[in-house]
Amino acid sequence: MWLRRVSGTAVTALLLAQTGLLLFLVSRPRSPSPAGGEERVHVLVLSSWRSGSSFVGQLFSQHPDVFYLMEPAWHVWSALSQGSAVALHMAVRDLVRSVFLCDMDVFDAYLPWRRNLSDLFQWAESRALCSPPACSAFPRGAISSEAVCKPLCARRPFGLAQEACRSYSHVVLKEVRFFNLQVLYPLLSDPALNLHIVHLVRDPRAVLRSREQTAKALARDNGIVLGTNGKWVEADPDLRVVREVCRSHVRIAEAATRKPPPSLRGRYRLVRFEDLARAPLPEIRALYAFAGLSLTPQLEAWIHNITHGVGPGARREAFKTTSRDALNVSQAWRHALPFTKIRRVQELCAGALQLLGYRPVFSENEQRDLTLDLVLPRGPSSFSWASSTTAEHP
Repeated sequence: MWLRRVSGTAVTALLLAQTGLLLFLVSRPRSPSPAGGEERVHVLVLSSWRSGSSFVGQLFSQHPDVFYLMEPAWHVWSALSQGSAVALHMAVRDLVRSVFLCDMDVFDAYLPWRRNLSDLFQWAESRALCSPPACSAFPRGAISSEAVCKPLCARRPFGLAQEACRSYSHVVLKEVRFFNLQVLYPLLSDPALNLHIVHLVRDPRAVLRSREQTAKALARDNGIVLGTNGKWVEADPDLRVVREVCRSHVRIAEAATRKPPPSLRGRYRLVRFEDLARAPLPEIRALYAFAGLSLTPQLEAWIHNITHGVGPGARREAFKTTSRDALNVSQAWRHALPFTKIRRVQELCAGALQLLGYRPVFSENEQRDLTLDLVLPRGPSSFSWASSTTAEHP
């Protein structure tokens, strides 16, 4: 594996190579269509850390028509940790494009020459990598389990990821490493892609509570977000990362809903985690329909089970999709955080709260009063309810 830090010269060289790569790639022919000859659909779940994106990723991963990877751009940030989020945008975008086209050779720059499926970040979260043709831990239409998949499929050849990808009608990637929408415009207008963007957001106060539980795991990413030139940042008492996350959601939502490019029309959907938690099946049916998928009886039963567990889940399960009480999870911050922190988040993320439809609280009593609904109703569509709200950047 690559070392966690590389020299500034190496960062610059690889970024230049990645930037030039896009010009070469856009001239290449379309990737082979899946069985049946229909155009392959590409879905990018665009979110931020601790926003319920692993759950939404699994909603796609477990679908029998979907090839899914969780955060492939983790490899870019791992190799180039001295860069900043914005400086790495193009390298991340180019990797994402290649994976959408099932061109797994793009990982040559980030993985060892001798590699297996298990060298991919969180590979066992992908049902497709645990099913034929990649592996036979589960039949292709079954719900997979990471615990079962890992020992059976870890040493399968890496090249099977590409073979599996090409056999599905939908390729879905979940990413938390884009901080504006404009960097994705070339992908939206790329004739080789049929890209749809699911923009997943969550109440920033809930995000803070979840981030505090996983501070060590996020230290390197925090440093890249803050542009510390490779220094890891675990403690963030001034909530600088939360502020940057809020700003990025505002930038993305405003770009998509106020002056969207023609190529984005019908290809962007804003989803709030809280809405998924309150009414999982109706929200997920709508999400699937946006991506050209349908909800099967088996998936419906699985979704009911994982959203109707007991409690918010253990800390050790922070990055896992396990059976939990989804509504409890979405409200846990109201008991776990002191009001002083809530007030500070609301100051830093005022624009995001307003734009995305979250009501501020003005006292500890309001914070603890669960009869007070802090998630405002949406308008008739994900476009109109976001774009009709006047907000300023935080």
